[in-house]
Amino acid sequence: MADAMTSPSLEQLSAAMADAVAAASRSVVAVHGARSRASGFVWRDGLVVTSEESLSDEGDVAVLLPEGGKLRASIVGRDPATDVALLRVEGQAPSPIAFDAAPVRTGSIALAVGSQAGTAIAAAGVVSLVGPAWRSLRGGDIDMRIELGLVMRRSVEGGLALDAGGHAIGMSVFGPRGRVLVIPGATVERVAAQLAAHGRVPRGYLGVALQPVKVEPDGVGAMVMGVDRDGPGAAAGIRQGDVILAWDGEPVRSVNMLLRALGPASVGTVVKLSLQRAGEPVEQMITIGERPTD
Repeated sequence: MADAMTSPSLEQLSAAMADAVAAASRSVVAVHGARSRASGFVWRDGLVVTSEESLSDEGDVAVLLPEGGKLRASIVGRDPATDVALLRVEGQAPSPIAFDAAPVRTGSIALAVGSQAGTAIAAAGVVSLVGPAWRSLRGGDIDMRIELGLVMRRSVEGGLALDAGGHAIGMSVFGPRGRVLVIPGATVERVAAQLAAHGRVPRGYLGVALQPVKVEPDGVGAMVMGVDRDGPGAAAGIRQGDVILAWDGEPVRSVNMLLRALGPASVGTVVKLSLQRAGEPVEQMITIGERPTD
């Protein structure tokens, strides 16, 4: 009897979720390009964050506001490694959203809030997984792994993820095999600040094209298929046909392992590469460069 008196009814829970969506949607916008339809949210005055992957256009885009207005926007910067893009709007945008740093719990209710042509759209489910910080296949450092168990329309990608209390915990995006992931608020804040200041997030660059190969007797390596003549690899003496076997003493398990090692902190560092060249072992020191923006 006591539980029935103190626990919220389904009607109350429904009303609370609707209120959370309504409050968050005031800062959520639709982001339309010539070939893309996604959502975004106001991060700072005049600045909108959206999903980099869903932003297929390079030129100007349109931002559709909750009350029905439409603003032109230009791309300030984009970071494919963390799936964060930053837009600057021309005109008065809604109020910015504030992220909440409260812990996210597996099994708790989660909401994904987006905008379809300026009209709020939402999906409900649960937080299906909470894990530690991870690095994306493109080398982006994500502060926490959060997966949502919900069905989300493509137009919602780039919008806000909310917890059970209606607090913004990050940006909803699609991950591998259609999973719904959250780019945590801490990651969005860090990356968006770099994009606002510099228009990019620096990434490490070897200046070589790599292909996975098997190495006898049962090892794996990364064969150099091409060398940028102006890149760090050429400066270090890396040659086409070399096979990278180890990175600072750690055996190479895949090409993706090397890509993950080329995060922002890697730029300017010196790494020892253990190579196989014409069947003979060779060691080369290489200074990691910054990936060109082109």
